[in-house]
Amino acid sequence: MVPVTLTLGLRFRPPLLPDSLFGHLVATAVPGVEEWRAGAYRCTLRLPGGPAVAALRPPERADPAEAAAVAEVPCALMLSDPADADHAVAACRRILDLDADPGVIDGVLARDPVLEPLVEAAPGRRVPGTADAPAFAVRAVLGQQVSTAAARTHAARLVTALGDPVEDPGGGLTHLFPTPAALAGLDPESLALPRARRTAVLGLVAALADGRLDLSPGADPGRALAVLGSLPGVGPWTTGTIAMRALGDADAFLPGDLGVRVAAARLGLPASPGALTRRARVWQPYRAYAVQYLWATGDHAVNRLPS
Repeated sequence: MVPVTLTLGLRFRPPLLPDSLFGHLVATAVPGVEEWRAGAYRCTLRLPGGPAVAALRPPERADPAEAAAVAEVPCALMLSDPADADHAVAACRRILDLDADPGVIDGVLARDPVLEPLVEAAPGRRVPGTADAPAFAVRAVLGQQVSTAAARTHAARLVTALGDPVEDPGGGLTHLFPTPAALAGLDPESLALPRARRTAVLGLVAALADGRLDLSPGADPGRALAVLGSLPGVGPWTTGTIAMRALGDADAFLPGDLGVRVAAARLGLPASPGALTRRARVWQPYRAYAVQYLWATGDHAVNRLPS
């Protein structure tokens, strides 16, 4: 089947701040599966009719009075099967959190005098999502207690070894991230990881492959988080990260995250996880978005729109 290319605009409720959204996606991108090219975030998608490639471009910054008229993310899709167009659009919307209502979310967060100036200065932050929740879960476990660069390296090795090849005439994408079934056949000795993290990765993959852990759209998030929490080596940070970015939990919170704790201390908030969790009750039910505002106070590549 000859690939079909579609160009369209993905509507969203303004404002949308692209800096930390695209910055996070690109800074954590897995080589071969994601890339930043010619001003667009590009990624491979596993769809029912075959592999696809999506290119998502940050929307043009507009005058607030005109924002409603230009509230679209430019999107280009290369599909193996044109019948997959709706699946691809839904995946792209999850990646960019385009169904969020920033007016409501920012309104709640701005009630807190600590967050109010952050929200007023840069409204419309979104939670970077994923089109492949099982893949993201594996990446989250690989990234426990290591740098962003190390996590990308570990994930790229899995992609090269077990990912399905794709063709990308317009860029440098080479593979789909491996399925849980493919990862289940992984040789444990091939994982250049400490023993505890190796055990965590293999346990997660087994739970995904045998169906105990369901992270698909529409799955029961409470059950998914309970299963995640029962797996060896999967702690609160990993579970919270997966809840936030793979399950779309708007109230997921990461009180033990280093970036969150540093930001909290900088803003005069409690830095200990327990005290910060109690203080964060005023941000409910949008604590995942509060995390984006806290992270954005730091000087890190995830906070900058790639050049």
